Amino acid sequence: MKLQLTFVTLMILLLGVVSCTGDDLEAKKAELEALKSDLSEITTQIKALEAELIATDPEFAASAKKPLLITTVPAQKGEFTHYVEVTGSVLSKKNVNISAETVGRILEIPAIEGMRVAKGQILAKVDAESIQRSIEEMENSLALARTVFEKQERLWGQKIGTEIQYLEAKSRKEGLEKSVASMKTQLAKSIIRAPFDGTVETVRVRLGELVQPGSQLFQFVGERDLFIEADISESYIGALAKGDSVEISFPSINKSLRTKVSATGSIINPNNRTFKVEVFLPHLPEVKPNMITVLKIQDYKNAESVVVPAHLILSDTKGDYLFVVENGLAKKNYVTRGYTTGDQTEIREGLVGSEILVDKGFREVGDNFSVNVSKQ
Repeated sequence: MKLQLTFVTLMILLLGVVSCTGDDLEAKKAELEALKSDLSEITTQIKALEAELIATDPEFAASAKKPLLITTVPAQKGEFTHYVEVTGSVLSKKNVNISAETVGRILEIPAIEGMRVAKGQILAKVDAESIQRSIEEMENSLALARTVFEKQERLWGQKIGTEIQYLEAKSRKEGLEKSVASMKTQLAKSIIRAPFDGTVETVRVRLGELVQPGSQLFQFVGERDLFIEADISESYIGALAKGDSVEISFPSINKSLRTKVSATGSIINPNNRTFKVEVFLPHLPEVKPNMITVLKIQDYKNAESVVVPAHLILSDTKGDYLFVVENGLAKKNYVTRGYTTGDQTEIREGLVGSEILVDKGFREVGDNFSVNVSKQ
């Protein structure tokens, strides 16, 4: 009985403890919610005050911002050169049309378009059977004329016969010799040969076609005496003259070299407002006629320029600017830009060349932003 009373008493005490613990937790939860509400209200008030101060006090605005991590790059002072890049084409002074010099039908055309040939190599053959027969007939007549002349010469040496007979025999022999030589020249012209080393650009005749003297058979381009021709805007007419240095490159063969302007045109093309420029090209076996080339022509040079990376220059309604680091702050610095070559831009006004510029992070910073410069 006593044990049962003790157990009941213990249960009553435990229920009391649980009841007290539950009330305490609820009170703490209520207190936490009240503090959170107060914190939210205080945070809102802080943000409102900060926004008001930032809008009215630049110094507070600069100090309130968390410093941004950036890298820097110095402005450079020294020589700046600007180039004009234009596209040109390789041409040949030995770009000729090869024509027939005799009449006849085309018997053979060994040459094909794009074929590289050496000087004297056969391009085509014209039927010259009639010329060959004429040569044979003349050679027979020449043989007789020589025999007659030799006999007349011996007789004239013995003072037999007349001088007229001797001279007639001599004249006939010499006339036939010249005729045979002329016919052989005509026979040689029936074989069309390459006039110099080069490339067969176009074949304009077909097998069996009848050709006449002057008929165009081939367009032929020599591999030497090449030059580059380009069209230059008239705005650069004063910046380029004969003898000026030019850098040329061939994108297709990844080759570059420096050469000189050999001639400049004196007429402006009214259609595109350009003038012709001819550039000397030394012999290069890998360079072919009609190959595309890029010309870099110097049109500006300043030995005392301030130069900055072009990608760091930004623009707004007031003009071009970049950010300069001064006393831990990023300062907006307005500039006047000049020429740009690659990623280098000449600054004509706004910098002296000793400034430290914001590099990485230049798009995140603003005027008077606090910055930390990375040591890496």
